[in-house]
Amino acid sequence: MKVLRTVAELRQWSREERKGGNTVGLVPTMGALHAGHASLIRAAKAECGKVAVSVFVNPTQFGPNEDYAVYPRTFDVDCALAEAHGADVVFAPTVEELYPAGATTFVEVEGLSSRLDGASRPGHFRGVATVVSKLLIAAEPDRAFFGQKDAAQVAVLRRMVTDLRFAAEIVVCPIVRESDGLALSSRNRYLSPAERTQALALSRIIHQTEALFAAGERSTGALIEAARVAFSAAPEIRVDYIELVDWATLEPGPTAAPGNLFAVAAWVGATRLIDNTILG
Repeated sequence: MKVLRTVAELRQWSREERKGGNTVGLVPTMGALHAGHASLIRAAKAECGKVAVSVFVNPTQFGPNEDYAVYPRTFDVDCALAEAHGADVVFAPTVEELYPAGATTFVEVEGLSSRLDGASRPGHFRGVATVVSKLLIAAEPDRAFFGQKDAAQVAVLRRMVTDLRFAAEIVVCPIVRESDGLALSSRNRYLSPAERTQALALSRIIHQTEALFAAGERSTGALIEAARVAFSAAPEIRVDYIELVDWATLEPGPTAAPGNLFAVAAWVGATRLIDNTILG
């Protein structure tokens, strides 16, 4: 497996592979890879002839008081995992390679970028849209693979790809969970043993909402209130948001429908976690 460091190298590799008849899949990551990322790489390998995995901790999607400086960086382990699950190259640029000195160009999806995680993390989705645009331009992939756990991000990127007429198809893969239900996240490693147990409240509330919807509850207000009551039983958790929205627009409505996104974000200790489900 090759490690590529520059946009020019990645673009040359992709063009040569496509000229040779291969399709190219891209799996964008910030590293600290786990089984959820492995599932994306396997999905990419199943659908594409060649797979590139990017490993880049993107500074522009972190707020001034967030965890950019301490975000886990495990490059050698990441490369081994990527190769084991089918990656052909890892793209690991420097910050200067993707953000040249004096760069002033950013991509912002208006409206969507200020909802859900965008409301509590101003500027976050501008950073995500900008770096993914750069990766799509560099890799020129046929398909780019993302996890449903970042469902709000998926909505922003789908809109961006449509609006800017990128050729790549966005492929969304299911959430991967631990055996006890906790959604996999690189930030789970921040949790103490006690916080790890507390964090299970998120997946319990997701499953509770799925059950209520399956039993016929369609009131957005009732589903959100039931989740709030459930969170109140875990006072050590600080809720960021509980939302039930149209997945394409991230806008709420009075009535839940199949395909709607139910999403939660909460602080467990000093760690912010997210989880969601697509109802029905």
